[in-house]
Amino acid sequence: MQCPYCRSKDDSVVDSRPLESASVVRRRRVCKECHKRFTTYERLEEVPTMVIKSDERREPYDRAKLREGIVRACEKRSVPMDRIDLITAEVEYELKDYVMEVPSRVIGEKVLEKLHAIDQVAYIRFASVYKKFSDVDSFLHEIKKMKRRKKFRIKKVEKQTYARG
Repeated sequence: MQCPYCRSKDDSVVDSRPLESASVVRRRRVCKECHKRFTTYERLEEVPTMVIKSDERREPYDRAKLREGIVRACEKRSVPMDRIDLITAEVEYELKDYVMEVPSRVIGEKVLEKLHAIDQVAYIRFASVYKKFSDVDSFLHEIKKMKRRKKFRIKKVEKQTYARG
């Protein structure tokens, strides 16, 4: 930090406190050359995460768009809104591993994984848009795949239960 009085770059922080819900930090500093005090305000610069679409276009990540897609998939289903908000938050949290850019397919796969666990119809609805089903055979193929996953999961639980008992 450069002293506004003598332009020295040698200073020390005397006091530091968050402002505006911790998005801004106010720091009192003292210059080690001229011994004058000055205040700086530091704000965290957020770099927006970009979503890489299947056609290589990039667009800013939009939480509302993700949530709206999940809401549409769960429309007229018994999935409560707080569960939809939880799915949105979980997916968003899992995206923190990506720095600056995340492929849209990663987001879609994470949503499908969450929907598969709570509602099969919502899963198929989301998959139909995400995977761009072009005909009935695409739907049938996805349904068969979903049933295989469910049978595998049931067998796995049965084996675990048998091993414990």
